[in-house]
Amino acid sequence: MQPLNYAILKYFTNVKEACADDVINALKGDYGKFKALRKNAVIEALMTAEANGLLEETRFEFDAQNELRVYYHAHQEGIDTINTYIK
Repeated sequence: MQPLNYAILKYFTNVKEACADDVINALKGDYGKFKALRKNAVIEALMTAEANGLLEETRFEFDAQNELRVYYHAHQEGIDTINTYIK
């Protein structure tokens, strides 16, 4: 099993875009018992990946609870980088 942050990055190589909730739902089967698969920790991982140039923010919206959802995607250079370092 890959480290959680690797799995988060790899997830973005296979989807058009996603928010933290999407990531959590996609990975909870394998990583559901990990403490780091909490919303705040996933948001931090996504923001770190964006700061490192692997992901880009695509849009944002408010959910039914009036909580902000930020969506990200991996551009082609980010996908290439992720796939180079994470097999």
